[in-house]
Amino acid sequence: MPIGIAVSGDSSIERFAPLGDHLVAVEPDADLVAGWDAAHDGASRKIGQIPISWDTDPDAAVARAHDQFRWFGGGWSVNADLPTPAGFAAASQFVRPEDVADAIACGPDLDALAESVRPFLDAGFTDVAIVQIGDAQQERFVAEVAAPLLERLRAL
Repeated sequence: MPIGIAVSGDSSIERFAPLGDHLVAVEPDADLVAGWDAAHDGASRKIGQIPISWDTDPDAAVARAHDQFRWFGGGWSVNADLPTPAGFAAASQFVRPEDVADAIACGPDLDALAESVRPFLDAGFTDVAIVQIGDAQQERFVAEVAAPLLERLRAL
């Protein structure tokens, strides 16, 4: 069974690429893809993970993303060094809803949600895993939005 390994830079690629089959990353870093490809002769999947916050109400989408993912605005270099929930809370206490909306695609516009993955495609990722934030709209997202969003993503 193939194993995906989450990596974030040269050190983790050097250490873990020999152990795994596929790259998993949360930032659209072309250098990360190139380093992984060099370790695997380009023969593996590169999977980017990106959060979105779909909702018919754009303000509710931003509020939910701010409530549950405001730590995302600090970037992985900050998040990787925060050992506890208290650390995340302290690091994100001054993050505003508009900061989150700048970092995470929020709202009902499926074209905008699809476009938010473009940096991963441009960086050479072969796959993208979309994380719909929160459980409030999860069932509706799967029932009404997932299929048309996937169509838009496949057209990119």
